[in-house]
Amino acid sequence: MKNIPLDDVDHLDRAVLPIGTDYPAGRVLDWHAHRRAQFLYGATGVMVVDTADGTWTVPPERAVLIPAATPHRVRMLGVSTRSLYVEPGAVPWWPARCTVVDVPPLLRELLLAAVEFPADYGLSGREGAIATLLLHEIAARSPLPFHVGIPSSGDLAALCREYLAAPDAAVTNTDWAARTALSERAFTRRFRAETGESPAVWRSRARLLAAVPLLRTASVSAVSGRLGYSSPAAFTAAFTRTFGMPPSRFAAGRG
Repeated sequence: MKNIPLDDVDHLDRAVLPIGTDYPAGRVLDWHAHRRAQFLYGATGVMVVDTADGTWTVPPERAVLIPAATPHRVRMLGVSTRSLYVEPGAVPWWPARCTVVDVPPLLRELLLAAVEFPADYGLSGREGAIATLLLHEIAARSPLPFHVGIPSSGDLAALCREYLAAPDAAVTNTDWAARTALSERAFTRRFRAETGESPAVWRSRARLLAAVPLLRTASVSAVSGRLGYSSPAAFTAAFTRTFGMPPSRFAAGRG
């Protein structure tokens, strides 16, 4: 199925509903939730998925698993998606929070085949076998570290979302502590309790996540300068250490 609203087919008695959708650059799907779990694959472009407790950046040719009934917002940056909407009872192993995963060639080809199915595709034969195999392949995926947690407190969450929108290497713990009327020590202790990370480590990771969409249209050198790194080499080392792959994998003009 292509470019069909989920609401039009959600009633169908199918454990897996494959839907492909093309989005204009910059499209934001504002806060919403699905009754079904969602496997959201970006065949092109970059997606940024927000929930109440985190932000997940989905590089090209990766996917994010979104639990059923989870309110989320998605920013699409030149994205053509291939989604699977899955009945919760069919996936007891689905993660409890969003998870970014790789999409190897077999899974990608299965997704491309599935979105060509009619809404009421047959449960026996080739179509049913592909739908079943898709769930097996998704269950075998390993998480990728393209996310940061969002604190539960409103004031800390606001600081973090503001930073994600405009990362600034000059921001310090002292700056953030002053905005919350806390000492730097008290602020750091509170931030770590809510996120599991120090504010400095969190900001460093957020800056690296911000690089992923920037790399769609800019070189590694340009992105490293924009995000305040001392050199492209320093940026590349930090990116590779955090995400397990160099930024050149996502750079403009690659390939």
